[in-house]
Amino acid sequence: MLAKTEERKQHKGEGKKRRHPGEDGEGGERKRRGGEEGDGGRKRLDPLSVGYFRRVGERLSEGFEEKEEREMFVENVLTEVKGKAAVVAMDQTGSITLQRLLQLCSPDQAAAVLAELGDPAGSEFKAVSCDRCGGHVVESAVRQISRRTESSQKETATAAEEDEKESCDLLEAQVLSLSQVVRDNIEEFIKHVHGSHVVRTLLHVLAGCLGPPRTESRPGAKDRNVAPQLTDFEIPTSFWYELKSLTETLMDNVNLSVTDAVPSAVFQTMLTVCHRNRPKLCKQLLKRTTEYLATRNAAPGVSPLLVFLKDPASSRLIETIIQLSHKSLLRDLYKNHLKGQLVDLALHSIANFPIQRLTAASAKYKLFLGLFDELTQGIEAILASGHMGVIVQLAESCAEGGEKQEELIQCLLRAFHCAEPGSRHFSCLPLFMSLLTYEVYYHSDTAEGNTQTEIPLSSICYHGSRLVQALSKFKERSLLLSSLRTLTPADLLTLASDPSGSHVLQALITTSSDKGRGKILKRLEGQYAPLACSRLGSRVLEAIWNSASVSHRQSIAQELVLSESQLRSHQFARHVWAKFALSHFTHRRAHWQEIQSGESKKRKLFSDILA
Repeated sequence: MLAKTEERKQHKGEGKKRRHPGEDGEGGERKRRGGEEGDGGRKRLDPLSVGYFRRVGERLSEGFEEKEEREMFVENVLTEVKGKAAVVAMDQTGSITLQRLLQLCSPDQAAAVLAELGDPAGSEFKAVSCDRCGGHVVESAVRQISRRTESSQKETATAAEEDEKESCDLLEAQVLSLSQVVRDNIEEFIKHVHGSHVVRTLLHVLAGCLGPPRTESRPGAKDRNVAPQLTDFEIPTSFWYELKSLTETLMDNVNLSVTDAVPSAVFQTMLTVCHRNRPKLCKQLLKRTTEYLATRNAAPGVSPLLVFLKDPASSRLIETIIQLSHKSLLRDLYKNHLKGQLVDLALHSIANFPIQRLTAASAKYKLFLGLFDELTQGIEAILASGHMGVIVQLAESCAEGGEKQEELIQCLLRAFHCAEPGSRHFSCLPLFMSLLTYEVYYHSDTAEGNTQTEIPLSSICYHGSRLVQALSKFKERSLLLSSLRTLTPADLLTLASDPSGSHVLQALITTSSDKGRGKILKRLEGQYAPLACSRLGSRVLEAIWNSASVSHRQSIAQELVLSESQLRSHQFARHVWAKFALSHFTHRRAHWQEIQSGESKKRKLFSDILA
C-alpha cells in the first residue's frame, strides 16, 4: 500500500502541498514538504500512509474474535511495512501502531522487523534506536523474545512448536546483533536520552526479566515511586555470555555514570537485573563500581564518595548500590567512607536520600546500631531541615530489626519538647502527626504547664502519618495508645476522615489488643454513622470491623441501625450497611450473631497459624 501511495502522489503532481492539520502528529513543516522528507532530509511517512496506520491502530483497538483473522491482519499490515520499517518506526503514528502490532506478531515476524531496522554496519540500528519514536519500536521487538518460554514449557514438541523454536532462534540472532551494535557504539547509546532506554530494555532481556512496556504517558501519583514488577523468562545460553560482554563494555565506561543522569540510569538497570538473575556477576559489578567511585581524586582526608553523594546523577547510582549490596560491602561503605558524616549528609538536600537507603539496608545488621547512634545525635537538626524521610526510615528500620525502639521514642519526645514534664507525654500523638513541637502546636511560650486539650486536632501531614505508622509496629506502643485515648470523639472523627490521619487510626486500632481496642472504640461511640458517611472514614470503619470481636461488632451495629435511612441512601455508607449485614442484624439477630461468631473463630485460627 505504501508503494501505491507514493505512485498516486506522483500522478497528482508534487506542486499541490495542502495542509492537513493533525494528520500525522509530527508538525506542519513535514506536511508542507509533501510528507516525504523531514528535518535533516530524513524520509517521513506521507499523510495517506499516516492515515492508513491510524486506521490500523483503530482496528487493533477493536480486537479479533478469531485467531486466523488476527494472524491474517498482522501479516497484511507487515507486508505494507516491509521495505519501509525504519520510516514507519520513526513516525509518531506509525510507531504507536507498530508497537501494538509487534505484541501480536510471531517471533519470526518480530525478527524480520528488527532485521530490516538494522544493517550490518549498525548505523541504521543506531539511528532508529536513538529516535524518540523508533526507540519504542526496537524495544517492543526485542521484548518478544520472552515468548520462547511459552514454546519450551511442553516436553513433546509438535512440528508447529519446532517452527516456533526456529523463529525464536531468528529473533535471538537479531537481539545479539543489536547488542553487538550497542557495544560498538556504547558511549553514544548510553548518553542518548532515547537510545539509553533501548540499552536498558536490552539488559532486561539478556538477563531474562521484563517489566511492563514503557509508555509515553506519565505515571499517576500512586505509581510514580513504585518499582515496576519484573517477570522472569527462560533465556538462551547465548544471552548468558552476551550479558557478561555487555556489562564489561559498560564497566569500561563507568566514568560516564557519575557525570550524567542518563548513563547513570543505565548502570542502575544493569545492577538491578544482575542482582535479580545473576547474583555473582552483580556482586562483582557492585565491588568494581564502588572501587571506582572511592578512588577518584578528592580533597586530602576526604572520601570521594562524600562528593558523589551530593551529586544528582551519581547519588542515584549510589542509592542503587546501597540497596543491592551485601553485608560486607555495606560495612565497608560505612566504616571507610561515611562514619562520622551521617548527620551532615542527612542535612543535605540530595545526600539525605542515599542515607535513607543505607538506614533501610542495614536494618537487620549490627551495623544499624552505629548508624542509629550517629543519626540520633542530630535528630533535631534533621527535623528542622525538613528531611523527614530520614526520621521515618529510622523508625521503620527500628521496627524491622527490633532494636533501639525505646531509645528512638525518647529521642522523639525530646525533639518535640514533650519529654518533660511527664504530663506532656499524652500530647505526643498530635505532635508526631503534625511534626510540630509542643510550643508551636499549643501556642505556648512557657516551659511548664499541662496540655491544652481545647485545641482541636489539626495539621496532620504525610510524613507525620508515616512516622506514627512506623512507631505503631514497635513492641511497646502504650505511649501512642494513651495519647490516642486522650483525643476527643470529634478529634477521632477528624483523624479518621483525613487522608493521612486515617492510616494512623487504622494502624493503631488494628494492632491493639482486644482490651486496648475496646477503650478506643468506647471513645468513638456516637461517631460511627458520620464515619460510615465519610469517604476515608468508611474504610477505617471497615478495618475496625474486620479486627473487632463479636461484642464490639454488636455495639457498632446497634449504633449504625439507628441511622438506617441515612446510611442506606448514602454513597459510601450503603456499602458499610451491606458489608456489615445490618439488615440481617435488624431482623434476624440470633442468626447474625452466629455468623459473626463463626467468622471470628476462623479469623483467630488463621492468625494463630500465621503467628
